[in-house]
Amino acid sequence: MNWLDRIPLPVLAAAAILLALAPFAPEPHLWQKLKMLFAGELVRPLDIFDLLLHGTPLVLLLIRLVRMLGRR
Repeated sequence: MNWLDRIPLPVLAAAAILLALAPFAPEPHLWQKLKMLFAGELVRPLDIFDLLLHGTPLVLLLIRLVRMLGRR
């Protein structure tokens, strides 16, 4: 996990926020794909890829923050 520690936190936070909220209208893809996931409608490969694309930076940011808090 050293590779994750080498990514500057502001860069990771910016990527997470921008990709989590993109596109801004009519609704963010991440929110749309999470709704589809919980409704059991996330079946197309493109939708699964979209969920991973928009959600991965946010998950990495959360892991990084937990690791930072664990070191204290």
